[in-house]
Amino acid sequence: MVKSALGRLAIASSLALAPTLAFAHPGGPEAHGFVHGFAHPISGLDHILAMVLVGIFAWQLGGRALWLVPATFVTVMALGGGLGMAGINLPFVEIGIALSVVVLGAIVAFGVKAPVAAAMGIVGLFAVFHGYAHGAEMPESAGGLAYAAGFMLATAALHVAGIGVGFLIGKISETHGQAVVRTTGALAAVAGVGLLTGLV
Repeated sequence: MVKSALGRLAIASSLALAPTLAFAHPGGPEAHGFVHGFAHPISGLDHILAMVLVGIFAWQLGGRALWLVPATFVTVMALGGGLGMAGINLPFVEIGIALSVVVLGAIVAFGVKAPVAAAMGIVGLFAVFHGYAHGAEMPESAGGLAYAAGFMLATAALHVAGIGVGFLIGKISETHGQAVVRTTGALAAVAGVGLLTGLV
């Protein structure tokens, strides 16, 4: 069941990225854009924490959420990226990103068992802000589609990492596994408060 869900997520990500990756030839704006797009999500603590937390949240919910929650984040983030690339104004982006770490960290810490649709709505809301930040910071010399493919792939990888972290913690101990996950979520939420207040 789990392997099937992860397989579907991998296939969906590959299909979404395949048309764009075909344009990424060495040295061109597409290749330049892909590299910059891939680097953007992994260059900031706020993005890394939020995206890994999405994966852990999906793992906590299990079942269809394992692929639906991360897939929702990646899809909506791409739409937010389009807004940023188009120069459409979106207020409170940095606050939204910092709040995503606080809220997702708290959700993981408290082991919230939200319905899948609600979980998709929560991560989708925050994905808009993350995507907008990626799109708004796209270099002028980058190819837009390749840049989007880069940040989508990096985000999917971080989600898979989060799911992997959840599984590893669960394997460590049935007794202490949830305590470790919840401590991880709590620490991430504290880091989010630091990001929100400018202390981190």
